[in-house]
Amino acid sequence: MKEYVIGPLNEGLRLDKQLIKILNNAPAGFVYKMLRKKNITLNGKKASGSERLKSGDIIRIFLSDDTFDLMSSDRSGVIVSDTHGVDFADFIIYEDIDIIILNKPSGLLSQRASKDDISVNELGLKYLMDKGEIDKETLKVFKPSICNRLDRNTSGIMIFAKTYICANAVSAMLKDHSLKKHYKCFVSGKVNERVTLDGFLIKDERTNRVSVLNRSVPGSSRIVTSYEPAKSYDDHTLIDVELITGKTHQIRAHLASVKHPILGDAKYGDRGLNDILRSKYGITSQMLHAGSLTMPCDMPKGLKHLEARTFLAPLPDEFNKMEVSVI
Repeated sequence: MKEYVIGPLNEGLRLDKQLIKILNNAPAGFVYKMLRKKNITLNGKKASGSERLKSGDIIRIFLSDDTFDLMSSDRSGVIVSDTHGVDFADFIIYEDIDIIILNKPSGLLSQRASKDDISVNELGLKYLMDKGEIDKETLKVFKPSICNRLDRNTSGIMIFAKTYICANAVSAMLKDHSLKKHYKCFVSGKVNERVTLDGFLIKDERTNRVSVLNRSVPGSSRIVTSYEPAKSYDDHTLIDVELITGKTHQIRAHLASVKHPILGDAKYGDRGLNDILRSKYGITSQMLHAGSLTMPCDMPKGLKHLEARTFLAPLPDEFNKMEVSVI
């Protein structure tokens, strides 16, 4: 028999969803069959699977060790031991029992691409484990994680959900675009007024590159990007960008499509200009920074303290260097 006591990280999750996380090798039909036969109980009673879990609830799974091992495998993931001098605590802007708001530096992955990578996700898990808020057993039940991703060479605000309630709420906000995100970036050319771009984006998975179209085609997604000037230079502009939708490389590709590529952007930018920036100012990545996010005015129960709050991420040194340089 295996017993799991639900903690605050898992509150609000449906019992069947929780069981599918634990018995991750089992077909869903097997899980429901075990519930019907009372081989799985909630607080000592028969359950349907639709129950919403509360802190202190007890799940008992009455399976032989061999069957349990067959139906379950360790999905806790690798917690990094060597962070190569990167301290997750240095990135934190705000933290409470449910959420961490952090300022990711350029050059750090949001999620690892291979098991040896250092990323925000693994650093966050190590941080919580070092604090004693999670352990390998709790990770089998719920795994705290980032909610939004930034490209490796984009800096700025990210959300790391510590609880299921937070992860579920932020996922819904990102889907309905009620979470407002603003970016700062240096672009080539003069921007004199506020502009809203509307188009369609399609991704080439082979090259990890996107294209912006003026009409919908199979596989494309609608994108909307608004921007306005913040500070002008001779041939370049620091702009504020509001991300209305949120798709892969949206800001970078959308701005490049209207002849305002982001400075330092190797994939969508001006190669000749980027070479000058690299040799003259040491700029080696796109000058794009997620500067702020504002929470909706109507947050779910348990997250009311975050309603309408705005969080700011200070600009990185590269931006300050560009501000005082004559471009």
